[in-house]
Amino acid sequence: MAKPKHRPFCLSVKGHVKMLRLALSVTSMTFFILAQAPEPYIVITGFEVTIILFFIILYILRLDRLMKCLFWPLLDIINSIVTTLFLVILSVLALLPETTTFTILGGVFALITAVFCIADGALIYRKLLFNPSGPYQKKPAHDKEEEDL
Repeated sequence: MAKPKHRPFCLSVKGHVKMLRLALSVTSMTFFILAQAPEPYIVITGFEVTIILFFIILYILRLDRLMKCLFWPLLDIINSIVTTLFLVILSVLALLPETTTFTILGGVFALITAVFCIADGALIYRKLLFNPSGPYQKKPAHDKEEEDL
């Protein structure tokens, strides 16, 4: 039985959404830095950039398959949910008061990033829901013994 060929992360839909999330977060952080916005705006977007970069490196190097002690898709979904909450709050705070143009642009890009965070979490959840026999399902010990025979 032929083993299905693995599609590289950078060429997958999940990879494209993560890369777009990274680009939007970097853009938002850059606008906040240029506007000399309050420090929490810069810190939250910088932290998001760091976490997205971590997940991209994790998936590109396929470390999620090596480190099986953690359930990476669940961590990725939790990250998407928490990031969405933070970015929506950040966007509202950046867009409400009368501020500079760069702060408004940073808030708009943060809001767009929040939308892509929802899309990213939905893609991962959908993969887990419709492909339970995929690479994330752990096999019982007795199934592994049968494969070895």
